[in-house]
Amino acid sequence: MARGATVEEPVRRRLLAEATRLFAERGFESTSVQEIVAAAGVTKGAMYHYFDSKDDLLHEIYGRVLRMQMERLGRFADAEAPVAERLHGAAVDVVVTTVENLDDSKIFFQSMHQLSAETYKSVRAERRRYHERFRDLIVEGQRAGVFRGDIPADMVVDFFFGSVHHLGTWYHPDGPLSGPEVGRHFADLLISSLRPA
Repeated sequence: MARGATVEEPVRRRLLAEATRLFAERGFESTSVQEIVAAAGVTKGAMYHYFDSKDDLLHEIYGRVLRMQMERLGRFADAEAPVAERLHGAAVDVVVTTVENLDDSKIFFQSMHQLSAETYKSVRAERRRYHERFRDLIVEGQRAGVFRGDIPADMVVDFFFGSVHHLGTWYHPDGPLSGPEVGRHFADLLISSLRPA
């Protein structure tokens, strides 16, 4: 069984890589399943073995980034360190991992309105879980008196992630700032805004 899984995994990765490339080049709506399987060098049957639909492919393109970010956020949240340090690290990390997977994020945010209602609802729930875990760090700091408590934690999260989700519109790897530099600036601004007056 394990051996079969190792044979199948490269096919799945190839499908995701080609779908990501084609969605980035042509757009989600203008890319057909036939074009994806032709580019990946597989049959439609092979694709439908891994993915139920083109929607499912788009969901997975973003989902793999979000799952990775959720796992990393858990490490920051559960670490033995002051809450401000953990939140700063988590904020830097989400910017860096977004920049490292910019095509995936850009494709998703440009095309998510084209997802089926059920898939869209599922994605929103997954993102909400991530945002709630991030918010828990802010609430922890507010309760400890480390962060100001007069701004609702949900508003802080919406403000911060609005900026993160906007990265795809302006960030370029060959620009003046690296991903980690942008991450540190974003995190510094977040922590500064939360310090008690």
